[in-house]
Amino acid sequence: MTHPAAHPAASLNAARRTRELTHLADHPDVDLLVVGGGVTGTGIALDAATRGLSVVLAEKHDLAFGTSRWSSKLVHGGLRYLATGQLGIAHESARERHLLLARTAPHLTRALPMLLPLHASVTPAQAALTRTGFLLGDALRLSAGTRGTLLPAARRVSARRALQLAPGLRPCGLRGGQLAYDGQLVDDARLVVALARTAAAHGATILTRLGATALRGDGAILRDELTGERVRIRARAVVNATGVWADQLVPDVRLRPSRGTHLVLPGHLFGGLRTALTIPVPGDPSRFTLVLPQPDGRVYLGLTDEPLSGPTPDVPAAPESDIAFLLEVASSVLATKLRRCDVTGTFAGLRPLLDAGGPPGRSADLSRRHAVLTSPGGVLTVVGGKLTTYRRMAEDAVDAAAANAALRVGPCRTKRLPLVGAASPAALARVPAPARLVARYGTEAPAVLAEADGRPDLLEPLATGVTGAELRWAVRHEAALDAADLLERRTRLALVPTDATTAHHAARAALLE
Repeated sequence: MTHPAAHPAASLNAARRTRELTHLADHPDVDLLVVGGGVTGTGIALDAATRGLSVVLAEKHDLAFGTSRWSSKLVHGGLRYLATGQLGIAHESARERHLLLARTAPHLTRALPMLLPLHASVTPAQAALTRTGFLLGDALRLSAGTRGTLLPAARRVSARRALQLAPGLRPCGLRGGQLAYDGQLVDDARLVVALARTAAAHGATILTRLGATALRGDGAILRDELTGERVRIRARAVVNATGVWADQLVPDVRLRPSRGTHLVLPGHLFGGLRTALTIPVPGDPSRFTLVLPQPDGRVYLGLTDEPLSGPTPDVPAAPESDIAFLLEVASSVLATKLRRCDVTGTFAGLRPLLDAGGPPGRSADLSRRHAVLTSPGGVLTVVGGKLTTYRRMAEDAVDAAAANAALRVGPCRTKRLPLVGAASPAALARVPAPARLVARYGTEAPAVLAEADGRPDLLEPLATGVTGAELRWAVRHEAALDAADLLERRTRLALVPTDATTAHHAARAALLE
């Protein structure tokens, strides 16, 4: 019997890493070196490879190790930018959201209803203003080509309907809700892995555990973090896509990172959410807290926007002040108050916001527009931006690299290029695999099932539905090199420590097979 299999050119694993490191040591000349394996770096590698450039991507840790795995998992259409008059960013976000939902990754994205409950804390005037914003958001959606069958139009709902969508809401004083739709990723780290594998399928060399110790405009010294060996690479163009750590490699880059904290909570606390919740922050009508139900039954509560003080950590922690703030704001609209002991996990990400040189202020007031900067030494650095607009950031970075280094490149192809596993909703509905797997792996879901190879135990759920077959797949095809890669990024089991403990033995077994 022939089992479904992954595309060989898209499979990343330890053996391929060894082969490609050896080849790089013997053939150190490439068109483009990309440093950083988050959504921006992998997006750049894909854009460049599909335009005919030879590409090496070097990531010191693992794919999606940094900010790219700590987002709200939203494919945001730009509504919040309308409120601050950033029309260009808003339109760009809506357009890029459409591409992700309709072409690039329909298997990893879905429409997410988002309800703003109308309690006494939201005055009629504020409700009217919000309604106007939602109507403008609909105009953005239509201008991007997103039909109502993909993202429905915003509308007002009754109090009864609001309680059907969110049974945990406080019914007293509830006069209805404003319902709008945005995009949601099944997992941000899975998007990064899909980008990396698609880039590899188009000829890019993707190397994790390979850190840059020094960058120049014509190359870099790279260090294998597993062996300590060093590789000198010569590149016609170099792009620094390390996010909030960009200034560590290019000191003249000035960043003002901000921290966004999320809490992980059990879904049952909210009475069976059928929608996300958008909750105004008391005293600050331009800020909102989000309650985001996840496909695995968890709920994420976020997010903060606080300036980072001190050195930039590899893995930021959520301070107790952020946790208390989020619990308090969310509890203001719920029938039952959320408590600190309800929190099963936390995570915090750092936004790589560009410091424009103005006076100190709230990080929430800094622009989310991305920038491609050229250092005096010729290194290009990409900063700012949002996860949703990664593709446009990548296109701009490759355009700049080609112009600076006189590289001959073809036109950008990523507007119409599906990632590995992507297909139309109709085709995805016909994939012979459980819906949970199709939502994470798309058309490759049957190949993931085949990793069980006749062993029923590898199809038994470990936690939140994750199976041993998925851990095998991640080792053999998704560049997972250790248990942390498996539990923290290929799956999100480590968000809840007890889940990670449950699955740790299976992760070790997958690495040894």
